[in-house]
Amino acid sequence: MPEVIIHDDESFERALKRFKKKCEKAGILSDLRKHRHYEKPSERKKRKMNAARRKNRRTRPV
Repeated sequence: MPEVIIHDDESFERALKRFKKKCEKAGILSDLRKHRHYEKPSERKKRKMNAARRKNRRTRPV
């Protein structure tokens, strides 16, 4: 879990912004969204195939 130490001359909003940035870098929110609902293995396979297609379409020169 990311930890943020609030300095004496720092506002709460600034510390909250740093905490959110650390959480984003750690990938906590994306992991939470991914595990919010159960995903069947067939749905997972379909999602990964679509992601690979999108990635291939972007990297491939036309």
